[in-house]
Amino acid sequence: MQDNFQTDDLDRRILTALAVDSRRSYADLAGEVGMSTAAVHERVRKMVDRGVIERFSIKVAPEALGLHLTAFVAIRNDGGAHCREIATRLRELPEVVEVHSVAGEHDSLVKVRCTHARALEDVLYAIKAIPGVLRTTSTVVLNTEFER
Repeated sequence: MQDNFQTDDLDRRILTALAVDSRRSYADLAGEVGMSTAAVHERVRKMVDRGVIERFSIKVAPEALGLHLTAFVAIRNDGGAHCREIATRLRELPEVVEVHSVAGEHDSLVKVRCTHARALEDVLYAIKAIPGVLRTTSTVVLNTEFER
């Protein structure tokens, strides 16, 4: 590979297969993409070394943990120096699983997973109590068609 690393079609195929199941063996990946096991191992190692692959992880079924309610909470902040503090405080809430800084009417979009509506209400009160949060708008997920 070159020093200014660029992914090619084989790398993308390996990444796609690993995204589905990061526990796959190199031999299994090699069979799927039509390469030797050693060549696949080397490509994965280079993608890790160059930061293309940040980590290998698992995907937990939220419902198996009793987390039956998913919501997205849009946050409007006061525009002051509170932005980093808001993100730090959101990180402390175990129900908050994602925080995105966004452009548009809101400043942040937060993904929340809870057991039920009353738990979501508690999370919303906790978010609104964070200094610098002016307003929240919540959207409750009825069904998730797919997640990647």
